[in-house]
Amino acid sequence: MHDRPTAYDTTLCVEELRTALALHGITLPSLRVDLPTFAARYARPAGLVALGNCNTATARALAAVLREAATR
Repeated sequence: MHDRPTAYDTTLCVEELRTALALHGITLPSLRVDLPTFAARYARPAGLVALGNCNTATARALAAVLREAATR
């Protein structure tokens, strides 16, 4: 990856996250690259990932997966 990630780098990151979440049955419908971050001069790291909104069931599922991973 570059010092300043490109839109392509960030897109790959989003796809990796989407795939990892899917392994646990979790879907974040609004998960996407935040394109406006490439139109401005943000300090590194640039290329934000918009996680978006999710319902409480999805949030709880995500929290459970993260808690389980933390105990390993």
